[in-house]
Amino acid sequence: MSQTELIDARSTLSESLPDVALPDVSLQDAVDTHRVDAALEWLDNHPPHVIADQLARMDAVQAGMAFRLLDKDLALAVFEELEPVDQQQILQGLRDQTFRELVEGMDPDDRARMLREAPAKVAKKVLAGLSQRERRMTAALLGYPEGSVGLYMTPEVVALPRNLSVADALQTVRIKGINAETVYTLPVVDSGRRLTGIVELRELVLSRPDTMVSELVVTEPAFVRATDSAEKAARLMRETNDINLPVVDSEDRLVGLLTIDDAVEVIEAADSEDVAKQAGSAPWEGHYMAAGVFQLARYRALWLLLLLLAATLTVSVTDFFSGTLEQAAHLALFIPLLIGAGGNAGAQAATSCVRALAVGEVRGSDLLKVIWRECRVGLVLGGMLAGAGVIIGALFVGAKIALVVGITLILICGWAATIGGTMPLLAKRLRIDPAVVSAPMVTTLVDATGLIIYFTTAKIVLGI
Repeated sequence: MSQTELIDARSTLSESLPDVALPDVSLQDAVDTHRVDAALEWLDNHPPHVIADQLARMDAVQAGMAFRLLDKDLALAVFEELEPVDQQQILQGLRDQTFRELVEGMDPDDRARMLREAPAKVAKKVLAGLSQRERRMTAALLGYPEGSVGLYMTPEVVALPRNLSVADALQTVRIKGINAETVYTLPVVDSGRRLTGIVELRELVLSRPDTMVSELVVTEPAFVRATDSAEKAARLMRETNDINLPVVDSEDRLVGLLTIDDAVEVIEAADSEDVAKQAGSAPWEGHYMAAGVFQLARYRALWLLLLLLAATLTVSVTDFFSGTLEQAAHLALFIPLLIGAGGNAGAQAATSCVRALAVGEVRGSDLLKVIWRECRVGLVLGGMLAGAGVIIGALFVGAKIALVVGITLILICGWAATIGGTMPLLAKRLRIDPAVVSAPMVTTLVDATGLIIYFTTAKIVLGI
């Protein structure tokens, strides 16, 4: 951060109150009360990721003021910990020189993701302020599809030819590693820069200087193409326990590495999106604590409206069987119990299946196996609940309706678990996000069909 901007920030914060050191004060309180010394002390005593979390909780003005108190090196470390939406807010409040220094110091992959989500005006300003080398790398990353590995990989890689000795390879790492994001995994390439294997830095360090790289190279490493899904690549890293994953183009030429820190971010973002969709909400950008009430309501309203419309099926079913209810009014007492049990059984199955799909434990070809498996699980659960349901029914309304409740619980739970386990797989085949059709949608569907099962069973058992 420039000295002039740091002085300006301190002056602005301290203009209304004298500086008083408050050891236990939070960054938010220090900024709100214009206590510069307290803010500086807090920033000096916390690592970049903690500072970034606090900035994300603050509004744009407060976050900008606190950020301008950071020195240049710490500011860059904190900035790279922020989400793209929070980075944009910080950039908009910086002067041109500081702005250029900050974006020039970012890793190309982090910069590309921020620009992908930034307004055109901000993106143009960022690109204009970059050096030719950084602009070229950033532009190349921006050319990859949304959600692809290309947007997350680092193009700053130290690649080695096979015909080097360990001593020469280490010298190459020393010379070129200064510009690389990581040197722990070193891709080995041929004369056309096509990937032929990898060698770990540990192997080079522990080997004799005259050993050839070709003797240490792993010739069939896991790798992905730049256009592949970033989420699939990140989960592949988890399966292979790699800390870096080579990325190649359509002709197997090395174009970058997916690093473990970016892979973790990809999985976290994917899981956050799935959780939001499973709960019947749209995922939002930025920190939860910084999101406004109406912003959160807006993300949830559409899904609730769709589910409300879908719930009209339940009303229609109840109206259709109104005659049955008139003849056995006690049936109405158990409607909440039955649709609640069915909805929960379906939601459990849907959540389990979505999770299994996400981590690769279940594939689309397993559809029939999943149907058979979840159907049996549901029937077992229904049988367990039926025992309690019959006892409750017998105590309140008599044996016949208790029998209806017991039979219905078995059928509803079996049906709900089958539907819950099947819908995510069918959605996957139709190229729909499985999380979208999970718990809330399954619950709504099971409510309507569960009532059909209930009233049909009542008509048969009671003879009405």
